[in-house]
Amino acid sequence: MLTGRRFGDWALLSAAAALAVTVIGFAVTPTASTETAPVDFEQQLDPRYFVFAHTEFDAARESALEPERRAVRAAKGDTFMAMLVRADVPRTEADEAIVALRKVYNPRKLMPGQTIELSFMPDRSENGPARFLGLSFEPSAERIITVARTWNNGFKATLIKKELTLRLVRSAGSMDTSLYVDTTRAAVPAPVVAQLIRAYSFDVDFQRDIQRGDAFDVIYEQYQDKNGRPARSGNMVYAALNLSGITLQVYRYELAGGVVGYFNEKGESVRKALMRTPVDGARLSSRYGRRRHPILGYTRMHRGVDFAAPRGTPVMAAGSGVIARAGWNGAFGRYIKIRHNGTYATAYGHLHRYARGIKVGKRVRQGQIIGYVGSTGRSTGPHLHYEVHRKNRQINPMKLRLPTGNRLTGKRLARFMKHRAAIDQQRASLPARSKVASSR
Repeated sequence: MLTGRRFGDWALLSAAAALAVTVIGFAVTPTASTETAPVDFEQQLDPRYFVFAHTEFDAARESALEPERRAVRAAKGDTFMAMLVRADVPRTEADEAIVALRKVYNPRKLMPGQTIELSFMPDRSENGPARFLGLSFEPSAERIITVARTWNNGFKATLIKKELTLRLVRSAGSMDTSLYVDTTRAAVPAPVVAQLIRAYSFDVDFQRDIQRGDAFDVIYEQYQDKNGRPARSGNMVYAALNLSGITLQVYRYELAGGVVGYFNEKGESVRKALMRTPVDGARLSSRYGRRRHPILGYTRMHRGVDFAAPRGTPVMAAGSGVIARAGWNGAFGRYIKIRHNGTYATAYGHLHRYARGIKVGKRVRQGQIIGYVGSTGRSTGPHLHYEVHRKNRQINPMKLRLPTGNRLTGKRLARFMKHRAAIDQQRASLPARSKVASSR
């Protein structure tokens, strides 16, 4: 039989579970299997608010007991069942908790490194095992999931959606090492850095064009919790690179039909027919032209460029097209050739492995990962051998000059200019978080 205090706790929890949680600026509609929770997340996660039953309830004794919390970290190949049993949860109770969990979360999505917090109530007699009350974990920056014991000794799962506010954040600084290193030091999130690199990969050779003292300016979306702490990053909204006194600006803009791209200040798409650098953060280790071959020992023509990068670094398709070849190609090892149009093709050699689904006849899009850097074939170390073919003849990729992509005109250009003006106005009012990076 429940006492008034315990029944009150249960009633409070049940009533609160019916409340709808709204993310600031975005309406959230829970699915049928999702339970919402009280806004006071800290109280909701306190094990003393988990409701459980006793046949002989001693309120005074129980109130003196402090719940015990145990944190368990998921290892590679771990499962919820293995983690709970490892933490001394009885197998039958672990199974019941996982069954309840499935209503709001797929246990198969457990990732290595995920921390699960378990709650136990010590035995009142101090002789028996602690009683399992429930668990909680955060599968993402926006969600908290709890599984709690109910008054009838069952388990109930609850999905809590955090209140997140969308803000624009600006970071700026100088470049002394590389674009990747210096933007990271300036606290630009890695996903935003990746967007930045891809947006400029059509116009900038990140090894030769960037000099010490050049500068960057980036505006991106950031989702923050109720305490103003960053939860996750969103889209890069604006960026500017000042390279040797020349400023290159890009603006994120959504066209009619939901197509999103980056455009320069004139309304020209930054996307070109081919990317000059199909590997993020790689070092140009060998240029196009005659050289002494590092293995054969004599001088011969090198009809491509080599990008040194760690084994397993993703290799992207330099342009949209169709896979013309994917297989072993003598000294090039694992090799891919993409036919982009009737004039241009690109080739990628010494790959460690191919991306899933890559085969002859497969259509790929620009920027799609097609393989991973390796050292197969005749190679002295991990690198990508990259070639551009024009009318079936190799040309120097670093000297390739192609026209801009989509150019906005008429009403579309006028709408873009209004969008650009709004971004420029926001940029003027945003303080820039700046860390001047130095390699010294």
